[in-house]
Amino acid sequence: MEKLKLNFEIIPTGAWGFNLRTTLSKKAWDLIRKKAYEEANGKCSICNRPTKRLEAHERWDFNKETKTQKLLDVIAVCHSCHSVIHIGRTQLIGEEDKAIIHFKKVNKVDYSAYINALKEANEKSISLSDVYEWSLDLSYLKKYIEE
Repeated sequence: MEKLKLNFEIIPTGAWGFNLRTTLSKKAWDLIRKKAYEEANGKCSICNRPTKRLEAHERWDFNKETKTQKLLDVIAVCHSCHSVIHIGRTQLIGEEDKAIIHFKKVNKVDYSAYINALKEANEKSISLSDVYEWSLDLSYLKKYIEE
């Protein structure tokens, strides 16, 4: 499948419930998310749409062999892109129709591409869900620590 600008980031079940916002102090999380907003300059980092309300999104990589969950980045996204990224939650709250429209628009694809990308994301998540405990690699955060 071709690389999509906007895609699903379905995390494996063993990583559910962990995020920087609830793990770090409010002060530390505010520093990180506000830096992402500043770098985005009022636009979504994915669809490039100007918005007054950006949301911070953590990008993770999961290495099944080393059982490592590595923080890759924190980016600023619009609510519509964030709803696509976290499609499982979006489906649960009954807003998948809006997410489908946004996914198709941003990626310039049809509904079948949406279904194929969702299937691929779910398969990846299921294969990673064999791991129940992940070691965290938060080395990305070093750039926020003064030396």
